[in-house]
Amino acid sequence: MDDRPASVTSFSSEPRLINEPGRAARVAAAAEPVLASLGYRLVRVRISAFAGCTVQIMAERPDGTMTIEDCEAASRALSPVFDVTDLVDGSYRLEISSPGIDRPLVRRSDFDRYAGHVAQVEMRLPIDGRRRFRGDLVGTQGDCARLRGGAGGDDEVLLPLDDMIEAKLVLTDALVAESLRKSKQNQRKGD
Repeated sequence: MDDRPASVTSFSSEPRLINEPGRAARVAAAAEPVLASLGYRLVRVRISAFAGCTVQIMAERPDGTMTIEDCEAASRALSPVFDVTDLVDGSYRLEISSPGIDRPLVRRSDFDRYAGHVAQVEMRLPIDGRRRFRGDLVGTQGDCARLRGGAGGDDEVLLPLDDMIEAKLVLTDALVAESLRKSKQNQRKGD
């Protein structure tokens, strides 16, 4: 039986629509339940050859934040799991971070939560001869994300969520302003 509050359970159980391939997928599968048990959810895993081998994990709390203390707690919980399972060959450096302002969009709720901001999407299959799209995120409709204004117009395009390779917010003044506003609100709550 799950003793976590229902809001945490539903938050952590929403599936990611955009997943990693290969070794990063195996790391993600091991990391996801560990992060969920701490009240976080996995956003993305990247493995690079930087400084030997670096395993980068993005995670977040239900409110979209991830403090330094949260990153430390996640690192302490994940390191022994990775060491025992040998998911990463040899020595590695583990980096835990928040998704950041220009975050990846990996869940259906991300596309609705960040409606009104500019997004960049790369598709697996072309739509009207294009694989890359950029425009104002309108939200979701059925199994698609809606983007408006790509290619300089006001037309909307429906992009199937299951066919996306990558989606992320684009750093804009409006996105930075909203992030600062939310940060100030969170500081007031903590005072």
